[in-house]
Amino acid sequence: MAFDGITIANLVKELRDTLAGGRIVKIVQPEPDELLLTIKGKEGQRRLFLSADASLPLIYLTDSGKPAPMTAPAFCMLLRKHLQNGRITDITQPSLERVVRIHVEHLNEMGDLCRKKLIVEIMGKHSNIIFCDDEDRIVDSIKRVSGMVSSVREVLPGKPYFIADTTHKQNPFEAEEEDFIHKIRQAHMPVFKAIYTAYTGFSPVMAQEICCRADVDGDMSASALSEEDARRLYNVFAQLLLAVKEGRFSPNIVYEAGKPAEFASFPLTLYGKEASTPYASVSEMLERYYAERNALNRIRQKSADLRKIVQTALERNVKKYDLQLRQLEDTKKREDYRIYGELLHAYGYGIEQGAESFEALNYYTGETVSVPLDPQLSPGENAKRYFEKYGKLKRTHDALVDLTAEVKEEIRHLESVNTALDMAAEEEDLLQIKEELVESGYIRRKGNTGKTKIVSRPLHYVSSDGYDIYVGKNNLQNDELTFKFAVGGDWWFHAKGCAGSHVIVRTRAGEEMPDTTFEDAARLAAYYSSGRQQDKVEVDYVQRKHVKKPAGAKPGFVVYYTNFSMTIDTDISGIRKI
Repeated sequence: MAFDGITIANLVKELRDTLAGGRIVKIVQPEPDELLLTIKGKEGQRRLFLSADASLPLIYLTDSGKPAPMTAPAFCMLLRKHLQNGRITDITQPSLERVVRIHVEHLNEMGDLCRKKLIVEIMGKHSNIIFCDDEDRIVDSIKRVSGMVSSVREVLPGKPYFIADTTHKQNPFEAEEEDFIHKIRQAHMPVFKAIYTAYTGFSPVMAQEICCRADVDGDMSASALSEEDARRLYNVFAQLLLAVKEGRFSPNIVYEAGKPAEFASFPLTLYGKEASTPYASVSEMLERYYAERNALNRIRQKSADLRKIVQTALERNVKKYDLQLRQLEDTKKREDYRIYGELLHAYGYGIEQGAESFEALNYYTGETVSVPLDPQLSPGENAKRYFEKYGKLKRTHDALVDLTAEVKEEIRHLESVNTALDMAAEEEDLLQIKEELVESGYIRRKGNTGKTKIVSRPLHYVSSDGYDIYVGKNNLQNDELTFKFAVGGDWWFHAKGCAGSHVIVRTRAGEEMPDTTFEDAARLAAYYSSGRQQDKVEVDYVQRKHVKKPAGAKPGFVVYYTNFSMTIDTDISGIRKI
């Protein structure tokens, strides 16, 4: 996540444009390390969310509120005393540091005009919200840091405020071309790392972006960088800083596999064709990004128990299947035992008592075979023993053929459930997967309640030619989509040999479906399958009327005997989702 100095610069510009001149009318502290300021300005009331959470420090404008605790914490009461009804005069950022300074003026008890600063530091585990007077002396902070905790800087009432220079990075706005080239080429590390370790404000992602725009391999050693490449790097570096100075930001979120992967205040060309969503407001971008990430994390946490059940069952069945295959391999000798018994019946009259073996012509192959004998037994008894071994192995083989088929189907079913868990984006999806596991006997249904009614709809896309395409998100939904929703003339798609979604394309009476729609549907089938990480996936497709479900088959399992196939990529960025 590129919550770096450049994103902060974008945020400071937005806050200055929106909040400068506004009055702070309400201050609440919903959590020990969070503040929510309500500010009345020229555009009405806005809320500013500030968080110094070590795992997720944030600052952005929001329309959402948070309930205040019954008793306000001491830091909140202090801010109310000094800043309530205060006017925001400016919002600044020193250099490209991850620091936001909110300048406020207010009247004290004597009616004198006073100036204060609320400083928000977005610095990972060292994040803090610090309240200072006009001489940069700390009045208090949301997190107090004593000398016992940090030998670099104490954050305590009465102490002077300063930004600790622990990384010795240079202000990028002061970088000259020759100095930049010398500094980067002297570094014994990858080029992108040399950039973000030398200058404030740059995250690894933005450093990689500079390398990408300059057509330089960011992972190569900086010491091997040619002067020409270094100058191209500087030109891109300088252009980016000029855009920051002039406030020409383009906040956006990059999505990978339909999930938010990164955000930035400039387009990230290093992600290539990955889907990117632009935003007019950096606050909206940040709020949307973290809301989506939190939703994914919440779904991941809620699916953890289901994943454990599925993984345990899958591992048990895989072990069982491997054992059955080994046992099946051992039964291959059964035909040898049958032939030995037949040869003993045919030629046993000539075998001497006490012989340990005898050679005979195998009348099935025309080859001579050596038959091992137990010298303690007669030829007839040896033959009987071989027929008994043959019978036992044949019975074992016949039973194992059925058992391995059942276990293999069970493994395929569990793998499809795993794929469905990866696709789950809403709690209703998880409930439907849980219902499937209950029906399959992996989870015991609690109480005497019947089948749970769940509302979970398939994914809906529209092809480039305007055809509706539907994608099942789990096995129960696949069955419903294929056998209850689709009609005989619709087209059905599925990744060959992979666990994945059933994809249905709604056809139109009297119209022949264009090739591009076939390709769009195949891409969706490839993407929503266990083979999505591959460059190319083979996809089977056939009209729905040719797809059958065997009696007693697991959810999502179907058969078809005539089909078409195509090999397609998994890039669905060009397909519109409804």
